[in-house]
Amino acid sequence: MVVILLTASEIRKLSREEIEKKIRDSKSELLDLRMKSATGTLENPSKIDVIKKDVARMMTVLNEMKREVEGGNK
Repeated sequence: MVVILLTASEIRKLSREEIEKKIRDSKSELLDLRMKSATGTLENPSKIDVIKKDVARMMTVLNEMKREVEGGNK
């Protein structure tokens, strides 16, 4: 799989469903990479960090969207 570093502005352009799908896909890829790391077959260990940061960024934007729907910051 190709690792793509997403920026927050790129994520904000996506719909809520697209973000949730990307989070699920990234988490499953992260699981695969962790399994490869545990067995010693992972070629590029930095992929794990990149994907973890992408997931965190997507979750942050998703939470911002949820707060906007709820009526602002509380």
